[in-house]
Amino acid sequence: MKLIGKHIDKEGSGYVSLRPEDDEDMWHLYNLIQEGDQVRAPAIRRVQNVSATGSTDSHRVRLNLTLEVVRVEFTPAITSSTADTTNPNSTTSADVTASIQISGRVTAENQHVKMGAFHTLDIEVNRDIRIIKDEWDSIALNRVEEACVPGRGAEVAAVVCGEGTAAFVLLSEHLTTIRHRLTTSIPRKSSSSSMHEKGMAKFYSQLYAAFLRHIPYASPTIKVIVIASPGWIRDSVYDYIIKESERTGNKALLRAVREKGVRIHVSSPHVHSLVEVLKSPEITAQLKETKFAKEGITLDKFFKMLGSDEMRAWYGPDHVALAIDRGAVGTLLISDQLFRASDPAERKKYVGLVEAVRDKGGEVVIFSSMHESGQQLNQLSGIAAILTFPLDVEVVEAEEREAKEAEEEKRRAEAEAAGNDS
Repeated sequence: MKLIGKHIDKEGSGYVSLRPEDDEDMWHLYNLIQEGDQVRAPAIRRVQNVSATGSTDSHRVRLNLTLEVVRVEFTPAITSSTADTTNPNSTTSADVTASIQISGRVTAENQHVKMGAFHTLDIEVNRDIRIIKDEWDSIALNRVEEACVPGRGAEVAAVVCGEGTAAFVLLSEHLTTIRHRLTTSIPRKSSSSSMHEKGMAKFYSQLYAAFLRHIPYASPTIKVIVIASPGWIRDSVYDYIIKESERTGNKALLRAVREKGVRIHVSSPHVHSLVEVLKSPEITAQLKETKFAKEGITLDKFFKMLGSDEMRAWYGPDHVALAIDRGAVGTLLISDQLFRASDPAERKKYVGLVEAVRDKGGEVVIFSSMHESGQQLNQLSGIAAILTFPLDVEVVEAEEREAKEAEEEKRRAEAEAAGNDS
């Protein structure tokens, strides 16, 4: 992400102008833009001109529009499958980059669009966008700063495969992107051993070609190349890539796979099994400083705590808020989904919880809902906490009720005393 311009006053209002450069930047923008913000970005509008003779001329005009956001939608990068014409039983795919659709009413004068007209902006990579907020809170400002750090990129490349299937995946700090899916029908061994071997040989060849196209193995940001499968397929795939890179003289690939390649067993040949990969000792040792690996490790610690000492593992907004109020939270786990709340008061509540934990010296891990670990946290309401000392939730709730009842009794007594005085 490139920071084009920024002006935020002492009260926290102002604008930030950004240029997204990849899919992860689009995810950052989606998390920054809230209902009620104003957004200025380029748009293309069809305009009709009527001549003196009554004829009409229609043409497309490029212009900049400023909208007050009513709705914002994120369309992730997708893989659209198409049939392989040489083999009706196999599929290939084409990549579609991420995009954002912002709908709202026009708030700035424009020659071609009336004030108050409803319009939708399609935000794409390498197009500048200005975000104007009445209040830039700490979460939003931190995200801008994080998104603009140079040299970011995918840190893990993974091929999750089974017999005849493979998914090529890139994991960056905030995004899990499926670059390609490959599916090929493999004849069963029982029908014909030679047909099965030919089917597997063709599958390996297709997988190798797809690996070259979709895995940036030579990128300096890629720290690990994972080949994962439920059975022996991962070893065969690894050996085939080594053999083919030697045969074709692809020294860059040979070096990358030997230095960065890791073979890991997973329970299923599906992308969601990457959570198992991120928990494996081979990966955590190499990626312990990365954000998404930290998410997986932290969530695993929470679940272990929930199983061994449930008084120190709380989840749910109300319970976590109580634990924060008692100063008991050592680690706060919170999903970025909660900061996209349409109600500004609700967003402020979660921002306040994050700041309260940090002010008391606790650790905050903000999970991306585009990673599997973030999706698991969302199933637990999107917020959880590992406590530094045990708290009994029923006792804490009872104390809260007693405190509220005492406060209400005090107010009633003061009201009665004021009435008697009058």
